[in-house]
Amino acid sequence: MATTNDKILQAPPTQIQNELETLRKELDTEVPKKTVDQNLLIATWNLRSFGDLTEKWTVTENDSPKRNLHALRCITEIIQRFDIVALQEVKGNIKSLRHMLKALGTNWSFVLTDVTKGDPGNNERMAFIFDNRRVQMSGLASEIVVPCNQLQTINPDALTRQFARTPYAVSFRAGGSPIKKPKTFILVTLHVLYGKNPQQRVPELKAIANWLSNWAKNINAYDHNLIALGDFNIDRKDDLLYQAFTSTGLQVPNDLHRVPRTIFSDPTKPSTEKFYDQIAWFTGEQNMPALSMKHIKSGYFDFTQTALSTLQLTKNQISWRISDHYPLWTEFSLTEN
Repeated sequence: MATTNDKILQAPPTQIQNELETLRKELDTEVPKKTVDQNLLIATWNLRSFGDLTEKWTVTENDSPKRNLHALRCITEIIQRFDIVALQEVKGNIKSLRHMLKALGTNWSFVLTDVTKGDPGNNERMAFIFDNRRVQMSGLASEIVVPCNQLQTINPDALTRQFARTPYAVSFRAGGSPIKKPKTFILVTLHVLYGKNPQQRVPELKAIANWLSNWAKNINAYDHNLIALGDFNIDRKDDLLYQAFTSTGLQVPNDLHRVPRTIFSDPTKPSTEKFYDQIAWFTGEQNMPALSMKHIKSGYFDFTQTALSTLQLTKNQISWRISDHYPLWTEFSLTEN
């Protein structure tokens, strides 16, 4: 049998293999199945400080980072259930990303930005990971920059500078046949500056909402859909931040209002729930062009019940190995408008 020097591709210890099989079964239950030319599964996931990697199956107290091959295989199992995943907090060091792509295999591709410099940028990149058997890039990849002469015309609370972490837009196509056009869409991902208080997040949220509304009207002429997704650092539904994000007609699907965003969520204290991560699009309100793809359903995946379950870790320990955020996903039909 051929051997490989890539540890991520080697068979893990038996206990980890058994855990991964349990994780697969849980994913089978919680995430819709990919069906050829029938559906499209788009996800967003803030992978906490997704950078360096300890190339061992088991870490010791002295190892840093704590994210190792075991954790990365869990992440890979989750990622591969979707067609496209927007990732936030990919760091300048892309060792974890490179090893994950090896584990995903040659049918997967990626596109990402350079790192955002400066303290607010936190040395982060924006990335899309996608299954190129199911979707293909359709030509556009750009970072969103608001022209200086528009900063003060956006709204009274407009940005006084550019985004701390520049939003990233990439166009894709999926489905299609000799007699049916493929679905074309642009995904825009961002990680809003957290700031010292919620009010400091309002300018970026208003700016992206305004920018997307103007762009959606233009790209609609080319039959492209526009979907925003990422970590918007919104505290609660209908609060000042949510209102800023949805001010120009962006809508979050109703089923995402009912799911937690972070592994530290406490279902017994709904008033403290955070709605950091979002997936949203225009639905025709406020004279905006409506998404032409039919939404089927949306949800999240709670990996804390099975991933790394053999290690008896605290939630904080899990957050540094996998993430403190749950992946959010949404399913669209490729056969209906």
